[in-house]
Amino acid sequence: MKILVADDHELFLKGLELILSDNYPDAQLVFAKDYSEIFKIIDEQKDFNLVLTDLAMPGSQWLDAIQKIHLTLPETPIIILSAVFDKEIVQKSIEIGAAGYISKASSNAVIISAVNLVLSGGVYIPPELLQNTNQNKFDLLKQVEQIPETQDVKEKVKILSPRQIDVIRLISQGKSNKQIAYELGLTEGTVKLHVTAILKLLNVYNRTGAVVEATHLGLIKPNE
Repeated sequence: MKILVADDHELFLKGLELILSDNYPDAQLVFAKDYSEIFKIIDEQKDFNLVLTDLAMPGSQWLDAIQKIHLTLPETPIIILSAVFDKEIVQKSIEIGAAGYISKASSNAVIISAVNLVLSGGVYIPPELLQNTNQNKFDLLKQVEQIPETQDVKEKVKILSPRQIDVIRLISQGKSNKQIAYELGLTEGTVKLHVTAILKLLNVYNRTGAVVEATHLGLIKPNE
């Protein structure tokens, strides 16, 4: 796995290096200190599995920068890790291609949980901001976030829609979000929201875990 990590504060960048190295010891980490360095790096290297970047950095306006990164690396998920914590900025970031938005005040566990979710094809939006959004496309995630963590998985899965069962079935076939979107006639963004809800409802951390748990619960059949 290869991750591009960017922040203009050296101390925070070092902190991210430690967190990521501890949790992904086999990952190759590439660092940038501003948007100009990011642009130079992604012009030369296109094989990143994840871009984890600060929002307000020298070298470009954040809106233009995130759009440029997404256009240059359309298949690579982008997570913004920022001290700026505003619901309109979060929503705009997701709209232009980011797959996650994490507050810099978050714990290490939250950061890694969000990274795992995004790497599994989901979308991470801070729960405290999610409750204040008014866009219909986030209604599904709002509903999921309202479910108590202590609720039994067998009760949670009753909330899964037939469309989400279709998504799990296609995940079990090894299909990417883009392939699932094409086959089901959905946007890739909608598939990401379904994946996020599925992982939350099944109480698993990645796509493999979702397939194992869905099979165990009888939601899909082996080799379906």
